[in-house]
Amino acid sequence: MTTATPPTGTGPLERREARLAWGLLFPTIAIVSAVVILPLLAIFWISFKPIGLADLRPPAPVVRESLRGSDDNLRLEYRLRNSSQSEAISNVTLSDSIPGGVTVVSADDRCEFSGQAFTCDIGTMDGGARERIEVFVSIDGDEETIEAAVEGTIPSLTGSGKNILTNFEFTGENFARVFDGDEFWEVLYVTLFYTVVGTIGALVFGLFAAMLLNKEFKGQGILRGLYLFPYVAPVIAVAFAWIILFDPFSGSANALLVQMGVTNEAINFFGERPLALIMVTVFEIWRYFPLSFLFILARMQSIDTDMYEAADMDGASPFQKFWFLSLPQLLGILSVLFLLRFIWTFNKFDDIFLLTGGNAGTRTLTVNVYEQAFAISNIGAGAAVAVVIFCCLLLFSVFFFKFVSREEGL
Repeated sequence: MTTATPPTGTGPLERREARLAWGLLFPTIAIVSAVVILPLLAIFWISFKPIGLADLRPPAPVVRESLRGSDDNLRLEYRLRNSSQSEAISNVTLSDSIPGGVTVVSADDRCEFSGQAFTCDIGTMDGGARERIEVFVSIDGDEETIEAAVEGTIPSLTGSGKNILTNFEFTGENFARVFDGDEFWEVLYVTLFYTVVGTIGALVFGLFAAMLLNKEFKGQGILRGLYLFPYVAPVIAVAFAWIILFDPFSGSANALLVQMGVTNEAINFFGERPLALIMVTVFEIWRYFPLSFLFILARMQSIDTDMYEAADMDGASPFQKFWFLSLPQLLGILSVLFLLRFIWTFNKFDDIFLLTGGNAGTRTLTVNVYEQAFAISNIGAGAAVAVVIFCCLLLFSVFFFKFVSREEGL
């Protein structure tokens, strides 16, 4: 008689270990969900809603209380308004209590009193509506003390309004607006040009810098430190340094070009198409090639020198040694750097915004997010552009890990 063997991983011990593993992983999963997944889901949610900056706060009634007038015209005045300009608030009620030393003479017909407390039924307040409730009173005692007591009380307001941010009504207007016309494709082209050229340029210059400093010589450490300056310097400082350097009126670069006879008039480097896009891309290459330089140099110094000695004995040229020995060893780190730099550059906002503000043909998708969400106060459209950015990077990552990383053995 044959005894059946239970499947692997289904025994009591395995199940207990699995529960323990999930228990240990739960804090990490919760933190990742709170930091990454929940904001991402919120962006997707907002992208399907016509939300402006004014809609981020739910509609609610707002009241301001004051003691106005004097003698027979002395009154408590409550000024109410709807915080939303578009959404109505229903079942609005105002509740408050009259402080001691104050006697009610007459009041608004919508108010009902119970002792010193009263409640006013306002009903429905349309978007942007304002209401005023007046309670005429007489006082016994010092007016300043009574006024301080009146303004010290906090009226209670109730009401319910439709919150466009949390309801289940969705629309595709934001995405239709994003993809409408040729503007999106122009912005996408600028983004891809800036990202691809900037990424490849940073890798190429980083590779050349690593090859130059892969030899021992006096002052090597100082030169390596200077190479890192563009990357470690504050972006706002180097961005304004470039703006001043290439200023068409007082920039040193234009003055030098004119004196050398290269041009007869000053060039507006950051204000003309397509020169502005080329300049911000050159700035991207200059600023971020030190990161590639560091990683590539570290990988080059780990390559076994015996291969190069054998190649020297065989009479290989420097180019042959680089092409057949160094480059195959560097493909792994180059592919990882390309992935990271592509994602970071695609998401880059501050460099372009500081240099050109997205003008002169330099508006990328990230700048478009800012303009849609804050310049024209359309949060929904800005979120839709952010979703497009996420989808583009997701497609690129899938392509990279399916084809490029497989070829490199990553």
